Amino acid sequence: MRHANSFYRLIAVASLLNAGLTVQAIADEANEFTVTGDLRAGWLEYDYSNPNGDPAINKGHKDSEGFYIVPKLSVNTPEYNGFSGRVTFAGATDLGINDPEKAERLFVFDPVENKDFAILQELFVEFNNDQNHLLVGRNEIYTPMIEHDDYYMLANSFAVAHYKNSSFKSTGLHAGYFYEMAGVWDSGANGTEFNSMSKASFVPQENKDAAGDKGVYFLAADYKNDEHHGQLWNYYATDLYNTLFAQYDWMPKTGSVSHDLGVQYIDFSQVGKLKSSETDIDYNIFSLRYNATLDNGWAFQSGAAKYSDGDGQGSTLGAWGGYPYFANGMIFHFFEAGSLRDAASFKVQGGYDFSKSTRARTGLYVRYTYYDLNPEYSISSDGQPQDFMKMLGIQLKQSWLKGGYFTGTYEQHDIDNEPNVWALRLIGGYKF
Repeated sequence: MRHANSFYRLIAVASLLNAGLTVQAIADEANEFTVTGDLRAGWLEYDYSNPNGDPAINKGHKDSEGFYIVPKLSVNTPEYNGFSGRVTFAGATDLGINDPEKAERLFVFDPVENKDFAILQELFVEFNNDQNHLLVGRNEIYTPMIEHDDYYMLANSFAVAHYKNSSFKSTGLHAGYFYEMAGVWDSGANGTEFNSMSKASFVPQENKDAAGDKGVYFLAADYKNDEHHGQLWNYYATDLYNTLFAQYDWMPKTGSVSHDLGVQYIDFSQVGKLKSSETDIDYNIFSLRYNATLDNGWAFQSGAAKYSDGDGQGSTLGAWGGYPYFANGMIFHFFEAGSLRDAASFKVQGGYDFSKSTRARTGLYVRYTYYDLNPEYSISSDGQPQDFMKMLGIQLKQSWLKGGYFTGTYEQHDIDNEPNVWALRLIGGYKF
């Protein structure tokens, strides 16, 4: 009966998904409430060359595999004088077929409870007019360093208040506060339920306890026109750390080629109570990229990044779902190396969109990423220095009808003085 109670809740959600198609048709005619949904399924497999979870191999990460179904249903209100809202129910189940001993590191269920769950994923009200946008409640929001990250089984959701002003041409001015988050893939707490941003962070438990239930304030300016995109965001996590994100992209088009030349700077610095603790967060990342997309479907991406000689990468990278980095791998939180302190990374990727030349809505992509590690800081699980980490990945994307989608991703990691790691993700579904 491990899954019984939450499984019945998930059956109810799935039934709502089926009923949603009928409700949607009625709602469209009435131009009132609408119902949307996403029924997603996935097979996940991670091989760390460590079937027993030996702590001397790949940080003790245990080989894991499993199949999951994630239903999601949203009810959207009509707009009235600029106001609208949404409520979203979601959940996850393995139908009781997975072996819990082989599903410890799949990031769909909570790794401690390892059972089905259902959640009120979104519940928000927003206001829109020509120059103002205000959103309050639970929402799958996107910002560069804190975001919904909807590339796995279930997106992150945040309890947030967000205001955006668009009075200036091509410019958005943002202010807001993140209080809580849910999301198993990116939360440092039990991601199957909402926890404060401090609890959901990746800092050590003693720092979470010292901070208490604190949130993250943010301010931003975002300018974008046809060729230029500049962003400046600052996130202040009370009694934890401050994150400064700055990025500029020049995006000209010459003939049949669209270019993107970007420069990015991210700085992490400890604040408040964390400054007086033994945890050290004080480093930055400087990155460059060049991407080119051809009208005939071919695409090329490249990126390079340099991490400064300061600590804190394990406590910050990927926290709260932010993955804006120019030079990273495809699948992992890329913490498989001992440390990225004073490291450099380089990425090249090529791909082809078949829909540009055929009727197939298919994309195929290959990526290679190399990390030049500092062996003084990056140490393997059994105590050996590490000079490099290499990642090679291939990804196939497919869509069909109006809402069908599938993404298959395979990635292999060659990590200095650790056994090789490989992972396979087959995720597909239908949105209505």
